[in-house]
Amino acid sequence: MMKKFVHHLCIQTNDYQASLAFYQALGFELKQETAGFHGREYNTWLELNGFYIELQTGKQALAAYDKETCGIPHFCLYVDELEMMLSELETLGVVFLEKNGGKIYSVEGGRLFKVKAPEGTIIEFRDTLAI
Repeated sequence: MMKKFVHHLCIQTNDYQASLAFYQALGFELKQETAGFHGREYNTWLELNGFYIELQTGKQALAAYDKETCGIPHFCLYVDELEMMLSELETLGVVFLEKNGGKIYSVEGGRLFKVKAPEGTIIEFRDTLAI
C-alpha cells in the first residue's frame, strides 16, 4: 500500500525574523535556512516531530492575509500539557484569540486555544487527538 502523509506547510511572511522566532518558540527546530532563494530574501525549513514548515518571504511585499477569503484558516498542533503550553506562550507576549471571554475552551471531548503568528497564521493547540 502506498504511504501518504502531510510533509509540510508553506507559510509566507513579510516579517521573517519575527515569524522565525515565533515558530522556534513553539518548538520547531531550524533545519535549513537559504538566503536569496529564487528571488526571495529567505526560504527556511523548520521541523517539529517530523512535521515541516517551509517559512519564506515573498518575492515582493505581500498583501495582508485574509482568512475569510483564501488560504489556510488555521493549523493545529497537539500538546499533552495544554496549560503549560499556554503559560509558555503568555511569557512570550503571543496574541491569543479568546472565545467566550477565555483563552482555553472546550470542544467535543477536548480543550483548545488559538494564537496568531506574526504573519497572521492562526495556530490551534488542542489536548486531544480526536477529530
